[in-house]
Amino acid sequence: MTGNLSTRQIVAMGGAGLSIEPDNLLLEQYILKLANKDSPKICFIPTASGDSQNYIDRFDTAFSQLPCTPSHLLLFRRQTADLRSFVLEQDIIYVGGGNTKNLLALWKDWGLDSIIKEAWERGVILAGWSAGSICWFEEGVTDSFPGELTALGCLGFLKGSNCPHYDGEPERKPSYHRLLAEGLISEGYAADDGVALHFLGTQLERIVSSRPHAKAYRLEKVGETVKESSLEPTYLGDILNTSL
Repeated sequence: MTGNLSTRQIVAMGGAGLSIEPDNLLLEQYILKLANKDSPKICFIPTASGDSQNYIDRFDTAFSQLPCTPSHLLLFRRQTADLRSFVLEQDIIYVGGGNTKNLLALWKDWGLDSIIKEAWERGVILAGWSAGSICWFEEGVTDSFPGELTALGCLGFLKGSNCPHYDGEPERKPSYHRLLAEGLISEGYAADDGVALHFLGTQLERIVSSRPHAKAYRLEKVGETVKESSLEPTYLGDILNTSL
């Protein structure tokens, strides 16, 4: 039996502490608190990086400092016989960055995309940065292909498009504007590094940040131009010790 829409949560991050500043784990703490458990089960899926040992080590180092029960789900070095049972017993699925096209291809080949959707519908929290952010949307701005940034069709759990690293990589902003102006991608959201878009159901519920001056943005096409609206997040350094 699937949960109702209001129990479904996705936290899409432009760039997480784990990947950009491992001494600042405010976003990771925020995600763990959403599970409302003393030691939530959080599973790291590093498919987009080819199951990079470096990313796995970063995850282990970061989450060993936090109140949780961490695990990994590897597809290149397959260790889990029953993917569905393993995924459904988690409280949080946490997806790393890398090549989104490869992630989507492997997930579909293993049937993991459908399993993760079922988990989301049952109330398992989905989260991730970069590739682990754009994969949840209908489309994303990706560097999966050599050369310029392009649009990529994704899982479609969330409507519209997404662009991570909006302030962290100089080509992200002009590429998103170009793709939208040319009708090559749908309207959507961008996030600076350290910013998370928290969706409840399919609606944007909250924007939070691990950096005081980082922002999110709503991008829309108006005629032949692109309208970019700045969205101010709540800085987690001010609230994590209080009720969320």
